[in-house]
Amino acid sequence: MTPYRSYATVRTDLLAGAVSCRQLVEQYLSRIDEYRHLNVFTEVYADEARHRADAVDQKLATGVAGKLAGMVIGIKDVLSYAGHGLRAGSHILDGFTAQFTATAVQRLLDEDAIIIGRQNCDEFAMGSSNENSAFGPVRNAADPDRVPGGSSGGSAVAVQAGLCLASIGSDTGGSVRQPAAFCGVVGLKPTYGRISRWGLIAYASSFDCIGPITNTPDDAALLLEIMAGADEFDSTVSSRPVDTYSQTQLPDRPLRIAYLREGVESDGVDKSIRTATQRTIDQLRADGHEVEPVDFSLLNYLLPTYYILTTAEASSNLSRFDGVRYGYRAVTSVSDLVSLYKKSRTEGFGPEVRRRILLGTFALSASYYDAYYTKAQQVRRLIRQETERVFSEYDFLISPTTPTPAFRLGEKADDPLQMYLADIFTVQANVVGYPAISVPNGTDAAGLPIGLQIMAPPFAEGALVAFARRLA
Repeated sequence: MTPYRSYATVRTDLLAGAVSCRQLVEQYLSRIDEYRHLNVFTEVYADEARHRADAVDQKLATGVAGKLAGMVIGIKDVLSYAGHGLRAGSHILDGFTAQFTATAVQRLLDEDAIIIGRQNCDEFAMGSSNENSAFGPVRNAADPDRVPGGSSGGSAVAVQAGLCLASIGSDTGGSVRQPAAFCGVVGLKPTYGRISRWGLIAYASSFDCIGPITNTPDDAALLLEIMAGADEFDSTVSSRPVDTYSQTQLPDRPLRIAYLREGVESDGVDKSIRTATQRTIDQLRADGHEVEPVDFSLLNYLLPTYYILTTAEASSNLSRFDGVRYGYRAVTSVSDLVSLYKKSRTEGFGPEVRRRILLGTFALSASYYDAYYTKAQQVRRLIRQETERVFSEYDFLISPTTPTPAFRLGEKADDPLQMYLADIFTVQANVVGYPAISVPNGTDAAGLPIGLQIMAPPFAEGALVAFARRLA
C-alpha cells in the first residue's frame, strides 16, 4: 500500500467508495507491524481502532459522519485518554491508567477521528532526540541509525513512515517542530493558550502547547480548528473565537518577511541547512516579497532563559510523582516516607528528568531564586518585547528549524549542552508564546530532511498556515 499523504485524498476516496475506514485501519496496522524496528508505538489499539472504523463507516453511509471521519491519528504518550495507559515515556507511571480524556483528544474523537495508538516520546517530553524514553529510542525512518528528534519523535516518525495520517504531539521548546524537521513532515505549534492543556501531562506549564504533526499544512490547520477553543477545565486557554485556518488567504500584497541572519551566516549551522534556507529566501525575493535579515540581540540568552524557567516549572510539576498515590513505588531499602520518596523517584525517573528536576530545584532555592529564576523572568519579558518589535515591521520571521540534520543515535548523549543547542531556533516561539510551524525544505546530500521554521504574531495561525502552504 502507498500510504495516504493528505486527508483530502482520504475523504475523496471514502466518499467515492474506493476505500473504507476499516480498510484504512487494517493497512495502517499492517505498516505498524512492518516498521516495528522504528519503535514508534508504545501501545497499539488494534481491536478498538477496528471497532471504531466500523462505526465511522456506518456514519459515512448515513451521511452523519464528522469532519475527521477516516483520519487515523496517533497520540503522544503525554496525552490522557480515558481507560488507556498513560506513561509519559517513564517508569514512574508504570501501571497507570488515564481517568479522563484530554480536551484536545476528545474534540478529535467527537469529529470521528480514529486513534490507532500511543506514541513513544522522551520521558516527560524532556529531550531533543527521543533517546530519553524508558521504552528505548525511536529511529528515524530516513535512516534508522539516526534520531527522529524530540520529544515528539514517535509522533513524527509515525507520520513520516505512513503508520498513521497524523499525530498529536506537544511542544514545550520545539518538541513538535524539531522532530518534524528531522523527519521531513509538518509540525505546528499554536499560540500559547490556543488549545486547552487539560489532560496534557505538564512539563513546563507556561510553555507547553499541544500541536499536530501532519504531511501537509492544510491537515495541520484542520486539526487545529477542531482542537482549539475555550475550555472550562483550563483557565489559561484563550476564549478568542477559532478561525477557519484552512481557508485563510494571504493579503493581496507583497509580504514583509524577516529572516534570522544567524540562520544563514553562522558557522554553527550546518552548510546544507544554510544553503537550503538561503535558497528559500532567494525564491521569496524572486516572487516579489520583501525579505530582510534581522539581528536578534538576545539570541544568546534564549536557551539559558528557556532552560532555567522550564526546569524550575518541571521541578514543581513533577513533585506529584512521589510513589505514593499512583505509578512506580520502590519496595526495597525503604524505611520511612522520606526514603520511599527518594527511592521511588530515583528509580522511577530517568537521568535526563532527574537532571532537569535538580537544575530547577536549584534555580528555585532560596539562595539562588533571585539570581536565576527572577532574572530569567525579566529576560523573558525583554525577549518578548524584542520579538514584538520585529513583528511590528514584518509579517513573518523565518529561520532554519534546526542547526543540523538528524544526528546519529548516541552522538550527543554524553554532552547535554550540545543536545540542548538543537533547540536554538525553536525555543523563542515558546518563550514568547507565538505560533510557529516547521515545513520541509529539501534534503541534504545524504537524503536527510531539512526543515524551515516560520513564526507569526499571536493568533495568526491562519496566515501562518497559508504562508506554509505556499512554501510546501
